[in-house]
Amino acid sequence: MAEHIPPQKQDRQPGVEGEMTPPAEFMHPDYRGSAKMQDLVAIVTGGDSGIGRAAAVHFAREGADVAIMYLDEHEDAEATQRMIEKEGRRALLIAGDVADADFCRQSVQQVVDTFGKLDVLVNNAAQQVLHNRPEETSDEEWRRTFDVNIHGYFYMAKAAIPHLRETKGTVINTTSVNAFAGNANLLAYTTTKGANAGFTRALSKMCVGDGIRVNQVAPGPIWTPLIPSTMGAFDEEMVEDFGSQSPMGRAGQPSELGPAYVYLACRDSSYVTGQTIHVNGGMIVNG
Repeated sequence: MAEHIPPQKQDRQPGVEGEMTPPAEFMHPDYRGSAKMQDLVAIVTGGDSGIGRAAAVHFAREGADVAIMYLDEHEDAEATQRMIEKEGRRALLIAGDVADADFCRQSVQQVVDTFGKLDVLVNNAAQQVLHNRPEETSDEEWRRTFDVNIHGYFYMAKAAIPHLRETKGTVINTTSVNAFAGNANLLAYTTTKGANAGFTRALSKMCVGDGIRVNQVAPGPIWTPLIPSTMGAFDEEMVEDFGSQSPMGRAGQPSELGPAYVYLACRDSSYVTGQTIHVNGGMIVNG
């Protein structure tokens, strides 16, 4: 997990797994499932790669069927599908843009039509662009970051909640350490991740009476395709230093987040809602 990350970049985000050096790890070799999510049905947005893939594969090992929503990284999505099916579970691939409210509604309905219900929604799809100064962020870039990172979360939750109400299900949002600590190069992204935190807390209060729990995971520096495709495009040398400023001195792997999503998705967290799990290598943040 402490393998050296060399300078690198990818040409477009959210990036692809096959171009990453070294490859990411999605599940510890010694992770053993214990049917914590047996026969549940989950949606994971951005589930083709990175943190989303780790959540999806862990869910499958715990017994869940998983719908993977992704933009257009078909090879990565198909690889995730194979991982899920290797665990003996069903996978459904749905390509499209979570910034489109109609796509979100149609996708949730497709999942329910295919699997018969919905138990877990993971809002995870995201985009980011790095800059040195506020004026370098275009209006379109600002809008697009909000469309994906927060409007998409709302569209998915709005479509999923009626179905989650029937199953007493869960919503898990992916926020970021940057929502709590800030980031000098990620103004738009950090702002949306702060919005994610407020969205999680408000939605948890709105839905608690329906038996729906809403929580969030706040990753620190995790080695995913988004890093070389965004940070690498800004400055390849930054990729080599990625994660080195965490107290553990390294980037985290998606495999180190998967169990956090399992915990929030299963009955182990039955008395937990409106909360944040920080997985960030020891960074001390408030919230």
